[in-house]
Amino acid sequence: MTKLSVNINKIATLRNSRGGDTPNVVQFAKDIQRFGAEGVTIHPRPDERHIRYQDAYDLKPVVHTEYNIEGNPNPKFVDMVLAIKPTQVTLVPDAVDALTSDAGWDTITYKDFLVEMIQEFKQNNIRTSIFVDPNLKQIEGAKETGTDRIELYTEAFAHQYGLGNTKSIQPYVDCATLANTLDLGVNAGHDLSLDNIQFFKENIPGLLEVSIGHALISESLYLGVENVISTYLEKLK
Repeated sequence: MTKLSVNINKIATLRNSRGGDTPNVVQFAKDIQRFGAEGVTIHPRPDERHIRYQDAYDLKPVVHTEYNIEGNPNPKFVDMVLAIKPTQVTLVPDAVDALTSDAGWDTITYKDFLVEMIQEFKQNNIRTSIFVDPNLKQIEGAKETGTDRIELYTEAFAHQYGLGNTKSIQPYVDCATLANTLDLGVNAGHDLSLDNIQFFKENIPGLLEVSIGHALISESLYLGVENVISTYLEKLK
């Protein structure tokens, strides 16, 4: 069964909009795990516009499933991850002003940088994953960095699937198949939703984990958080 990790950035965005502590991100993390989520994902950015660096520390004692911290490995981010030692760190090449993640790593151009970062995290017993586009050359490049896993950037699939183009899954199938042969674990995320998650899961070989935030929180406004998590888990079986 593919694990469901819930990205709780949007809960922090809602909290920050009023300047208080409602909704409380720590309590929300506790609740989604109680509802069956198998991981908690956060993606702190330098401007702390949603998840704050302090949230990352506050969440550590309460995440008893998998704790996944995503982000661009700037010095502050690296220091935080090494201090917290989450289950997994997912490296994402975000620009400082990026609204959301919009591209994977060029694993060939940035090989030396990624090798250095990944070695440091792995020496501290932190599983590593790097965000990549569905491109076979980039998967081959990812293998050379020493990463444990890749996270396939799924926005293109989600957009095309919404237009009725089921063939948009093929590059992801090819990349996952290659990753499996290279002994790279396969994660996926970005714009996956209740509408497309089952089709994606059924077609991607060896899919270990999906990280879902914006869609899951939006769907929960209508259906309730517990119901939505239960539905995702059923579709991921």
